[in-house]
Amino acid sequence: MTQKSIFITGGGSGIGRAIAQKFAAEGWLVGIADRNAQGLAETKALLPHGGCLTYQFDVTDRSGWDEALADFAKETGGAITVVANNAGLPSGGPLTEVTHEELDQLLDVNLRAVFYGAKASYPYLKRSSPEGCLLNTASAAAIYGMANQSVYGATKAGVKSLTESLDAEWSTVGIRVRSLMPSFIDTPLLQQPPNRSRNTPIRDAVVKAGLEFTPVETVAEEAWKAVHGDKVHRLVGKTARKLARVAKWFPGKLRERARILAEAHERSEGRAAQD
Repeated sequence: MTQKSIFITGGGSGIGRAIAQKFAAEGWLVGIADRNAQGLAETKALLPHGGCLTYQFDVTDRSGWDEALADFAKETGGAITVVANNAGLPSGGPLTEVTHEELDQLLDVNLRAVFYGAKASYPYLKRSSPEGCLLNTASAAAIYGMANQSVYGATKAGVKSLTESLDAEWSTVGIRVRSLMPSFIDTPLLQQPPNRSRNTPIRDAVVKAGLEFTPVETVAEEAWKAVHGDKVHRLVGKTARKLARVAKWFPGKLRERARILAEAHERSEGRAAQD
C-alpha cells in the first residue's frame, strides 16, 4: 500500500503546523513549506522522525512551487495525495489606511499565490486520482464583506470562488477541491497589527469585541474531514457558522452590523486624534 502524502504551505506555524501534526499522526508523509526556516525546523521537530520534508520558499514565486513539488514527488512515487494551499497574511483597517504596498502584498500572497499553487499541484494530484485533493484555506471573512476587511475579505472570497470552480473543472479527472473557512484562529499571525498605520495587535481587537477563538487543532480536524468528505466548504468555529446562518436568512442584519463597525472605527479614530 502506497503511503499517502500531503504538501502544506505556511507549515512553519499556526494552521499549517497543526495540519502537519494531524496528518503525520495518521501516518501520512508530510511536506511543509514556509519562508521562515526556523518555523519549518520547529514544525519538523514536532513530527515523527523521517516523516517530514521541508521546503523554504515564497509562495508568490512560481519556480519555488515547481521545484518544491517536484522534489517532494520524488519521495511519493510521482503523485501527491493532498496539497494544502494554506499560506496567507492577515490584514485589516479601512481601505484608506492600507498602503499600496500592503495592498499588492496581500493580493499576491492571499490570492495570486493560491492560483500558482493550484496550477503547480494539478499534475501531482491527478496522478493520485481519485484520492487527489486540493485544500485551500479561505476564511469566514468570505461569507459577507465587513467594514475594515475589504482587502482581506476580497482575497478570501476569491479563494472561495476558485475552490468552487476548480471542484467542478477537476472533477473530470478525479480531483476534489475543498476549502476551510475558519473564523478567528489563535495563531501568531494575530499578534501583528492589522496594517502599518496601527500598533495594536489584531488579537486585542478580537478580544475587545468579545469574539471567540477557535483552536488550531480544531482547524486541523476539519482539514482531515474536508479531505475525506463531500462538502466543498467547511465552516470552522462558532463565529463562522453563525455568520453563515445570518447571511443566509438575515442578510440585512449583516449589512447593519458592517455599518456599525465602520461607525465605531470612526469614533475611535476621532478620540485618538483628540488625545
